[in-house]
Amino acid sequence: MAQDFKRTDRIGSQLQRDLADLVREEMKDPGLGMVTIQEVRVVRDLSQAKVFFTVMGTDLPVSECAKRLNQAAGHLRFLLGQQSKLRTVPKLHFVFDESVERGQHLASLIDQAVADNHSDS
Repeated sequence: MAQDFKRTDRIGSQLQRDLADLVREEMKDPGLGMVTIQEVRVVRDLSQAKVFFTVMGTDLPVSECAKRLNQAAGHLRFLLGQQSKLRTVPKLHFVFDESVERGQHLASLIDQAVADNHSDS
């Protein structure tokens, strides 16, 4: 059981690296801005992978970025299949990673609380 977990982690890490390169090199959508693949989580049977991403340098709403990436998922999966040693490449589902924004928001709240605390003293 623990071996399966490690295998899915290894495959997820490899897919993350490969997808980062493919998105940078193959996505010809200038409206997307800079897409960063944060993490890839692969289900145990390797049939599906959830691809967490962030995006910078775009005016598009996050939902539109996810829609465009999911529209390209089939092509990206095909390209992964050509360069990968996997017998079957998981179906890709792109999901915006909110953890980075949440972390930045929490950091700004902490900074504000510290600044307020210093001004009260």
